[in-house]
Amino acid sequence: MSKVITPRAEDYSKWYNDIVVEADLAEQSAVRGCMVIKPYGYAIWEKMQSVLDGMFKETGVQNAYFPLFIPKSFFSREAEHVAGFAKECAVVTHHRLMNDPAGNGVVVDPDAKLEEELIVRPTSETIIWSVYKNWVKSWRDLPILCNQWCNVVRWEMRTRPFLRTSEFLWQEGHTAHATAEEAQARTVQMVHVYADFARKWMALPVVVGHKSPNERFAGALDTLTIEAMMQDGKALQAGTSHFLGQNFGKSFDVQFAGPDGNLQYAWATSWGVSTRLMGALIMAHSDDEGLILPPALAPIQVAMVPIYKADEERAAVLEKFEELAKALRAKGISVKIDDRDTLRPGFKFAEWEVKGVPVRLALGARDLAAGSIEIFRRDTLTKETVSIDSVVESIPALLDDIQKNIYAKAEAFRASRVEKCDNWDEFKEKIGTGKFLLCHWDGTPETEQAIKDATKATIRCIPVDSFVCEEPGRDIYSGKPSERRVVFAIAY
Repeated sequence: MSKVITPRAEDYSKWYNDIVVEADLAEQSAVRGCMVIKPYGYAIWEKMQSVLDGMFKETGVQNAYFPLFIPKSFFSREAEHVAGFAKECAVVTHHRLMNDPAGNGVVVDPDAKLEEELIVRPTSETIIWSVYKNWVKSWRDLPILCNQWCNVVRWEMRTRPFLRTSEFLWQEGHTAHATAEEAQARTVQMVHVYADFARKWMALPVVVGHKSPNERFAGALDTLTIEAMMQDGKALQAGTSHFLGQNFGKSFDVQFAGPDGNLQYAWATSWGVSTRLMGALIMAHSDDEGLILPPALAPIQVAMVPIYKADEERAAVLEKFEELAKALRAKGISVKIDDRDTLRPGFKFAEWEVKGVPVRLALGARDLAAGSIEIFRRDTLTKETVSIDSVVESIPALLDDIQKNIYAKAEAFRASRVEKCDNWDEFKEKIGTGKFLLCHWDGTPETEQAIKDATKATIRCIPVDSFVCEEPGRDIYSGKPSERRVVFAIAY
């Protein structure tokens, strides 16, 4: 297999795009700004979806589905919310096509104009809260804990597969509560669900924290985020959870009678992650040989490559592989026997490396006779020969070690790129080299914007569970007093 992957050090952006293509994850579509997620890429997303769906349901969340199209008037009810998405909305104005009378193919029927334009879902707060009005009458109807898995459209001019596309897949949770305290607790709970998933399944160290007012979700009173560092030192917002207050309850008149009989407006949260997690997985772990997948999310955890010359050797090796595969599958391990007889072993080795399969087994006739088998681990690019009789028992522990090693490597890399900074000239010098800088901030949006204008750096979060630096100091830019440090970085 001829690998065409640009080295990271040469062109990081092209390296990323090359891996997306060479690992068979996705490709560009005929629709500008949209991608085709190929079966191997979608299999990774399905594993993410399955795990997260289970984690959500453990907290009492149920899945539902709401319309793709949203009446334009719904967006007018929450001005701050619509302002955050207005420039990204795709609008449906007509409902019918017709053959062009002049013979120039199909055109929009001018008589089929909609009475009210429909917005293709950029996010679903408005349509969902218009429905919650029908569901909520009493405090006994609360909380409502709904999630939906769906696609959304945010019209993007500059796109990159998984990281930023005009259409993408995601989940969006929307909950309604009787009290502010309950809604705030749910907001915190869900961001920690995301953090646990990132750390334990994606092998991705993340920082949990609050967004600054400038970086909050449109219409939110508070936004919590998980921020991850990619291998170029840039930050990637990997998931967010929002406390929306009573804004949507009031906009859509979602009122309920409390225990005292008085009417109150419901309190809201929303939270979501998207196929952007696929981009995080690629950029946090992969190398110049291709994709590296944490075993917990790998569609294929073990690839088996037979080596043979004659048909009799092939049959014997494949028979042994079938025996091993059956035993491994019984342990919950996903296995692929690569029995393609039109490709040489070297091509297969390269293909499974590019696709990031955590473990590869190679077995030939001589190995079979000697009772040995070769094990290759993708994270370290190392191999060893072990006894066939011990391989089934050893692989679960090996996969666990690979998972831990991938996380440890990402965590060590991040640690090497995080530092405190108290000098503005030093800040300007270091921020563009790919670092998370822990700096004092005076709490004003004016200072935050001035720093962004000067350096492109933003406050990624005000951390709550790591890098917590509650110590007095002076703002890195304005010199005004500050009680704590925040995380600055240049982000995707």
